[in-house]
Amino acid sequence: MLIHPNFDPIALQLGPIAIRWYGLMYLIAFGLVIFLGRLRIRNQPWLSISSSDLDDMLFYGVLGVVLGGRLGYIFFYKPLEYLHDPIRIFFVWEGGMSFHGGFLGVLLAMLWFARTHNKKWLQVTDFIAPLCPLGLGAGRVGNFINGELWGRPSDVPWAMVFPQVDGLTRHPSQLYEFLLEGLLLFVLVWFYSRRWRPLGAVSGLFLIGYGTLRFLVEFTREPDSFLGLLTLELSMGQWLSVPMILAGVVMMIWANKHGRRPEPRADD
Repeated sequence: MLIHPNFDPIALQLGPIAIRWYGLMYLIAFGLVIFLGRLRIRNQPWLSISSSDLDDMLFYGVLGVVLGGRLGYIFFYKPLEYLHDPIRIFFVWEGGMSFHGGFLGVLLAMLWFARTHNKKWLQVTDFIAPLCPLGLGAGRVGNFINGELWGRPSDVPWAMVFPQVDGLTRHPSQLYEFLLEGLLLFVLVWFYSRRWRPLGAVSGLFLIGYGTLRFLVEFTREPDSFLGLLTLELSMGQWLSVPMILAGVVMMIWANKHGRRPEPRADD
């Protein structure tokens, strides 16, 4: 029987300043975006993205992740609670971030970037889609270290007891999400994007891949106690993933029907 190590969520204490593992995971995620983005810029000139564009995208993206993740959690999961006590919206130290809210926040941030930098929105989202999965995986490692978002009770050989929850053996669903939404999705989208693809196709694959993998892993993840399972015995995470899958399918069909290959350069 495996037991969660119950890590100290604080990685480093510098006097009154506490550096938490979850915050470090965010820094790792943003660092991976820069590293992978520069690789794409160097090896895929047809993207028409520069290093300065990447730096600006990261700034816009950080705003989208933080603001969208927080507001998404409030609107999707606890709207009445925060409506009753709105000042708690700013109590970020209490936790409460939503991937789907952060995703929408990034989409809006990239739309803002595209409009201010004279680029197509799908051109920008196609560029960033392969850069995101490893960062998402880092976030799931942070969830595991914090001992949060644990799985449903299970008797699989690798089931784990989370002492801070109860004495039941449970799926280590945070690690499933790290492997699926992080590593596997990265491999799929990264290798798909190494060749030229029609505008919107890479973004569509990301939507399908993340939505499908998140939908499946939710069967092993304990539903939020204040929500439980919703219609058709599906979790909120699953219902929020369905539109992602459908949008991804529509985008892939549209991209492959209307996409045009880039014009060859004069020196080709």
